[in-house]
Amino acid sequence: MLHFGPSCLKRHVQQIAWASQFASRRSSWQRHSSTQAKPSKRKGPALAVAVLGTGIVAAYFLWPDTSRSAPTYSNAALSPSHFTPVTVTASEQCADPNTRLLTLILSPNLLPPLHGSIFAPVWSIFIKDDDIQVERPYTPLEGIDESGRMKLWIKRYPKGEVGRWLHSKSVGDTIEIRGPLKTWTWLDDTWDEVIMISGGTGITPFYQLLHTVLLAPSKEAQPLSSTPLSLTRFTLLHSSRVPGELPPPELLRPLIDHAETHPEQLRVSFFVDNKDGSSAQSIPNDNIRQGRIDKADIGLILGDRSAGLTWWQKLLRVSTSKPEPVAGRKILFLVCGPEPMIHAIAGPYGRNYSQGEVGGILGQLGCTSTQVWKL
Repeated sequence: MLHFGPSCLKRHVQQIAWASQFASRRSSWQRHSSTQAKPSKRKGPALAVAVLGTGIVAAYFLWPDTSRSAPTYSNAALSPSHFTPVTVTASEQCADPNTRLLTLILSPNLLPPLHGSIFAPVWSIFIKDDDIQVERPYTPLEGIDESGRMKLWIKRYPKGEVGRWLHSKSVGDTIEIRGPLKTWTWLDDTWDEVIMISGGTGITPFYQLLHTVLLAPSKEAQPLSSTPLSLTRFTLLHSSRVPGELPPPELLRPLIDHAETHPEQLRVSFFVDNKDGSSAQSIPNDNIRQGRIDKADIGLILGDRSAGLTWWQKLLRVSTSKPEPVAGRKILFLVCGPEPMIHAIAGPYGRNYSQGEVGGILGQLGCTSTQVWKL
């Protein structure tokens, strides 16, 4: 793949401009001569369209962007500024045929120091599709270990070039990554409660956060970052389209087990749009709620015991207590998933995918911009 510097690109743009001017003048001479001779078909507009199309195509292929211009180094440590080769060591088909668990390994001598904030949650890597020179971000589920091993949950979408490309990779294949890149910075003991709402593969940054803060410290082998057990209480509300599309057991089982043994640290709830007869391998279907995550579900998590009551139960004053206003609490909502879900829960992104205003259900509940983060 050729790379063009600014000066070279400038010359190409000038050449395209000169070609366009020449074509315009030539068209004008042809029209002038045709009026003095005999009528003929006008070639100027067609030629101008052709030149314009050539310019657009040239600009697309010649204009440098982050993905195409970042070099690949085989002997340099992993960095956001360049791509580094890694090897596929496992590619496991999940119950959902459109998802796979992919394990990558980076040569240990190319691994940056694991201590410090560079690998603090939540971080991701960019993977480049060599065939079309496109990159997309993915979140390693358990971060990266001392052997350079990373595990990813990859979904194949109909129009997702990189996801479909990764599904075609086999054990032993080499792909190129760059990173780590910070997605969101976790600050321990800042919030009394963190409520994570995810859909589809949007659970991956939350799994990385929970693995680093809760799951890894609870094991006998302490994590690489020696992160202490957090005093924050976490709640995960995750939704999928049908039970068979819920995350695989490798993700769900550790979360469910920790929630059962440490309910003061973690609560988990799973939702599906409809029960189509498929089954989730780690969760009995009776424990999966049908329907989308709504205001009543979030209200119950916040302590509003009237949120899930019917109108006649409220009329009879079955519920007696109301939680304190959300705006006055040290509570944080993290939302990650398909854009329609993010719109409904927290309101749309702002311009250029900035956070924008808090809207949706969280806006109705009175959450402020400091209490909501859209990943």
